[in-house]
Amino acid sequence: MKRAVAVLLAFMMLFLVQIPSAKAEVYPRDIFITPSIGVPAIGVPGGNITLELQKGVQINALTIISVLHGPYSLQILGQEGNLLRVKISENVVPGDYFLQVKSNKGDITIPNGVWVLKEYPKVLRIAQVSDTHVTSGSKIGYVCKEYFQRSPIKLAELCQPVVPLHSVVAADSAYTYWAMQKGVDVIINTGDDVDTSGDLTGYKIIYNIMSEAAAAGKPLINIKGNHDDPPTVYSKLIGPRYFYEVIGDFLIIGLDSRGDEGHPEMAQIAWMEKVLEEHKGKIPIVLVHHPVFYFGPNGQWLGGIISGLDPVTDWDQLKGYLSKYWMGEPDIAKRFMEDVVKYNIKLVLAGHIHHDKYHLYIDKNGSKHWFITLTATGAPDKETNPHTNPRYSPTWYGSNLILVYNNGTVVDPYAPKIKDMMSAPIPQEFIVFRYHGKDGTAVKFINELNNSVRGPITLVIPEGAKIDPSVTNITYTVLGEREIDGKYYLLLNATIPVGITQVVVSKEKDTQKPEVKIAYTFPSKPMRGKAFKVYFKASDNIGIKSMYVEVEANGKISRYIGEPTKGDPTNTYYVAQIPGVDANTYTIKVVVTDFYGNKAVAEKVIGKTTTTSTSTSSTQTQTTSTSTTTTTTSTTQTQTQTTSTSTSTISTLSETTSSTTSTTSSKTCGPAAFIGLTLLPLLFLMRRRR
Repeated sequence: MKRAVAVLLAFMMLFLVQIPSAKAEVYPRDIFITPSIGVPAIGVPGGNITLELQKGVQINALTIISVLHGPYSLQILGQEGNLLRVKISENVVPGDYFLQVKSNKGDITIPNGVWVLKEYPKVLRIAQVSDTHVTSGSKIGYVCKEYFQRSPIKLAELCQPVVPLHSVVAADSAYTYWAMQKGVDVIINTGDDVDTSGDLTGYKIIYNIMSEAAAAGKPLINIKGNHDDPPTVYSKLIGPRYFYEVIGDFLIIGLDSRGDEGHPEMAQIAWMEKVLEEHKGKIPIVLVHHPVFYFGPNGQWLGGIISGLDPVTDWDQLKGYLSKYWMGEPDIAKRFMEDVVKYNIKLVLAGHIHHDKYHLYIDKNGSKHWFITLTATGAPDKETNPHTNPRYSPTWYGSNLILVYNNGTVVDPYAPKIKDMMSAPIPQEFIVFRYHGKDGTAVKFINELNNSVRGPITLVIPEGAKIDPSVTNITYTVLGEREIDGKYYLLLNATIPVGITQVVVSKEKDTQKPEVKIAYTFPSKPMRGKAFKVYFKASDNIGIKSMYVEVEANGKISRYIGEPTKGDPTNTYYVAQIPGVDANTYTIKVVVTDFYGNKAVAEKVIGKTTTTSTSTSSTQTQTTSTSTTTTTTSTTQTQTQTTSTSTSTISTLSETTSSTTSTTSSKTCGPAAFIGLTLLPLLFLMRRRR
């Protein structure tokens, strides 16, 4: 008997053990230290570039490709240790390229892998973003023109319309805007790419955002922040802890200020000094997440001009201007400032504090050094505008444009004087909502700037989908289309006018209505006059253009915006915040409209009511003390469809962590069914033994 039980249990375990997939996913870090999506190899047609390989990697073939150009094969010249020398063909058209790799560790494609310049620039034009804090969860602030609040209800009292700005949407909007700007050479992110360092889905989201900017032709450079620490996932997808890039006359050094430490370790400073020694004559630009300077003259914390102080002879006075992060290790801070003077580091870009700061440091020799700290591009946890606490200085979502000349001059067009908000209002006033469905791709633009935005934009589309002019109201020219690494990229030269506009790419005209269902309210029984939330599920085959919740009470209708509960692009769960209803009985309607105007409505009645349910066979009346009525009404451009009305109570829909929506069946199948069958004889034997 014991032997039979043991055999059955062993047999069952074979089905309980998860069998790994035959092919493991290959990450850029598995093959290269550099290049990566955040640290491209940079060269010119006919020039050479160097790739740094991981130990034991053998490269079989290298190809570069973009939406418009290539593929071009790269010639392997030779290898010294883990450094691979490669030649760019003279016939390569300048641009930003995906690097396609065949190696003994697997095949992989790296967006922004190789940046080919026609010639090295005399002026390096940098678009800085920072603290994008992309998350697969929920991280949302609310904007309306220059206003920003953490509560949509409070903002609605100040300004309309209120726009929910998830960190994913904010990051994508900034990358999209700067990729469209002809007057920008490179987009630099100064850290905190994601909100949680272990969020692999979050990193894949920012990776895709960066890929679309690269496909639009804009090169990218990234450093890590404290939210990217430890850099286990960051290094797999984005880039190394620290690095340097040479762009003609310019030397860019990316440092890692680590996690809670808030500054590089001494060994990293020594490495930086070695790089500076090897590249004398270049214009040094240092990227570091935690800001070096914090206070300005007279304690002004927004910045200012600090002049004539030497880090050797005047350290006791100079250190009073430095941030607490760097002053955690005064010896490191002092040595870094000595290097700023010794090697004439012209520009230091930082983030972290979610606020703009601008410091101009003039050393004892009269040389100027700019320290520019940027507010958060994606995180909503910053000081509100108007501020809720008068002791704190307001800020907003932002990014920046900085020009560095090869004579060492730095120009920040958005900081002519020290003030709260010195950066550009991007994405604050230029917002891009992307939607991907099985039958198409749609993008909604909200442009509240004073001018149209023109330039290249890339859309990832289903194979065979085309732009539908009947529901597209931006001006565009199709530049090209290409499949790269399993994705279909459509490259447009677009003009986004002021206002709310859209572009729709679909396989055919859409007459399919969205799907919407109210999941639950929280609390489940809202109290009169007390705030509550309405959770609902909505989806569409192309994309949802608008969603809101209407509350009808006392003959009055109020409308509240819907917002996503997850940053994952496959999200179908949404929530609306209701300030409270001064009534015992009222109706909630969730209204969802797609980009073709097809509409769906889900309805729920809160409070005591009498409901009539009608069927084809009979009519009956039911009365309940506390009941909920749900009606779903769907309309399209061509027809109106109404479902029957019945008395029901909506149960709570639990949100799954899967990136796809699944339907649970009552059937038992697969290994679970087999295990159930194997249990039957076991139970029979045990019963007989008893």
